[in-house]
Parts: sequence; C-alpha cells; structure tokens
Amino acid sequence: MIKVGTSGFSFPDWRGTVYPKKLQPKDALIYYQDELGFDCVEINSTYYTLVSQKSFIGMESKTGPDFEFVVKAYRGITHDPFDTRLKDKKPGIKEAKENIKKFVYSVMPLKEKNKLGAVLMQFPVFFYPNEESKDYILDCKEKFSDIPLVIEFRNKAWAKPETFDFLKKSHLGYCIVDEPKLPRLMPFINEVTSDISYLRFHGRNTNWFNAPLSERYDYLYSDKELKSFLPEIEKLNKNSKKTFLFFNNCHAGSAAKNARTLKDLLGLNTQSGKLL
Repeated sequence: MIKVGTSGFSFPDWRGTVYPKKLQPKDALIYYQDELGFDCVEINSTYYTLVSQKSFIGMESKTGPDFEFVVKAYRGITHDPFDTRLKDKKPGIKEAKENIKKFVYSVMPLKEKNKLGAVLMQFPVFFYPNEESKDYILDCKEKFSDIPLVIEFRNKAWAKPETFDFLKKSHLGYCIVDEPKLPRLMPFINEVTSDISYLRFHGRNTNWFNAPLSERYDYLYSDKELKSFLPEIEKLNKNSKKTFLFFNNCHAGSAAKNARTLKDLLGLNTQSGKLL
C-alpha cells in the first residue's frame, strides 16, 4: 500500500495556486481529499503546540474511512529537552514525558477511528547518537504504547548501520529524507526498519540553514527528479506493509503539485480533480 500526501494542507499561499481563492479554510481538508485525491496528510502544526481533541475530531469528521493522518510530535517532546540554547527554560525529561501523555490524549480521536497512521518524531540537529538518546527514544516508545512511531533524524551522525539495527530491533520506523546535500544534514538512505516505510521530500534548497522557515522549503521538484525516485519507492513498497510519501516543500503549493505528479507517475490517481 502506497499513500502520497503533503506535510500540512492549510497555507495562505495555497489559495489561488492549489485551492480556489474563495474556498473557506474550513473546507480545505475536504477539497484536499475529494478534489485533489489525497488519502493521507501530515499534521505539522502539532510540533508548535499541543492541539486539542476537538480539533482532531473536526479533521477526522471531514475525511473518509480510508484517510490517514500522520501527526508530528510536539517540540516539547523532541526538541526543547535537548536545546541548550533555552538554558534555564529548557524542560526536563520528566516534563517531556508529561507532554507525551497530553499528546497521546489529543490524538485519541484519530486512533479510535483507525485513522492514525503514525506519529512522526523529528529530532533536531543537536540530538546526537549516543546511549542516552537511544534510551530516550525507547522511553518515548513505551509512553506512546501501541501507536506506531517513525523517527526522523536531522544530524548526519545517525547515518550508520547501528542506527538502523537499533530501530529494527525496537520496531521503530525510519523516516527517509530527501533534503539538501549539506554537511550536517542526513543523506538519502533507503532503509525500512518497521512495517511502515516513510519518505519525506523536503526539497533541495541549498540555503537551508540561512533562509527563514517560510523559504527553507521553497523548491519544486522536476518531473525528471520525481521519476528518479520510482525504483526507490518500489523497494520501499516491497519491504513494508505500508509506504507513506509526504512532500514538505509546501511553499507556494509546490508540495501539492509534486504529490499529484508523483501519484500520476505511480499510477495512483483515480480522481479527476486538478490543481488550479
């Protein structure tokens, strides 16, 4: 099973490029599913704040039975506990684990409807590979209980066989990334470490570390670039029960455009909806 979607579905600069200008924000997810033909979405707003159950109930109610959500873990779980720049404001591990309880509670409406595909735990560049880090990941797995976890690393130091052995042994998914080939960032490595294979397309903007977040993901993949991924996606599909492919290059609607093109290349588009 291959599912293709975007990292988020509601952006101001999608109006007039992905969505009709007059489309109401409350109808964006419906249009995303029914008109654009996507059957999954990454929810990234949860990285910045703990979203309420009510919000997830609202999102779930607008989607069909086969639609799935992947929810990005709150920064108070994956980032802040390890960010020395926060100094005395840096939360402790105990507080981080309390955040997991709150996070799990918030996503329960999706889980109860069998629409929670996974939780994406994206760890920052300053999260280094050592026993303490691995123990923390395992603690998180225990707290998340039976919710599937997919781990995304941003530090290239994790790109080694020991990492994949650890994830396989722990039944944790690995998030493959396509992102700029810069010194500290992770390279593209086709590895499957659980029943879920996962690939995020971040774009290839080489100004990654200097550009503001609004521009970091300003990149549109060419059809040639997307076609080059087809053999890699075939490998993922053969080695897992489910494959998620998400485009995070959301600037100006590029993610939706690339996702639709990739669905076409994979022969997955069954709906006639077109991008504007």
